[in-house]
Amino acid sequence: MKATVLVPTDINEITLGSYQKFINTSNKSNDNEFLAQKMVEIFCGIRLRDVLEISLSDVNSITAHLTEVFSNKPKFQNRFTIETPNKKIEFGFIPSLEDLSFGEYIDLESNLKDIKDFNKAMAVLYRPIVETQGERYSIEKYEGTANYAEVMKSAPLGVALSAKVFFYNLTNDLLNSSLIYLKQMKSKTMKGQTSRREDSSISNGDSIIQYTQLLKETLDDLKKLQSCPYSSALRGLPLKNKKQK
Repeated sequence: MKATVLVPTDINEITLGSYQKFINTSNKSNDNEFLAQKMVEIFCGIRLRDVLEISLSDVNSITAHLTEVFSNKPKFQNRFTIETPNKKIEFGFIPSLEDLSFGEYIDLESNLKDIKDFNKAMAVLYRPIVETQGERYSIEKYEGTANYAEVMKSAPLGVALSAKVFFYNLTNDLLNSSLIYLKQMKSKTMKGQTSRREDSSISNGDSIIQYTQLLKETLDDLKKLQSCPYSSALRGLPLKNKKQK
């Protein structure tokens, strides 16, 4: 049997949902040959039984090509479009992360930890554009992840992964700036203490120390998310050492 296989040539031709599906499969199996077959099935959109009809050399060629696709880091995109069964929706990245609400941040922090939840994180980072003026735009008000979490499984993978890196880098810069500012305030507070205001000053200083520690812990959590997962999709799949039949 000859099968026509459409192989992605760009990471944005792969959806976030298919990436999540493959990661879930790879976490449950250490069988390299099976994972190679699943890679072709999931990322090329063909049935597993049809993959079994493809020659071993072609499977190796396809998986090597996909490995190369994943090795190219995509550029950050602040806008992209998803075509749903009913309509096309243009999504825009949060225009200003400095204006991120506490609820948005909590949902992001909890859903960025595991790739299986990353579609929910995307529903926070990107929302439908409601108004555009040149390069500027406004997006829907945040009302939780439920409205668009499922839709985001169809988001281009490159957009999703680069958004994670962009969010980490920008948030890291903002938190570092806050830490520097708080350290300066702590120093001024300690220097300005007088015996008459000692109790109050110490209390203020303690509050700054506690908040500084909270920011440091937040930075530590972000650092755990820093590693870019492009090639990790293929971890445990050493194709060059694949057994030949």
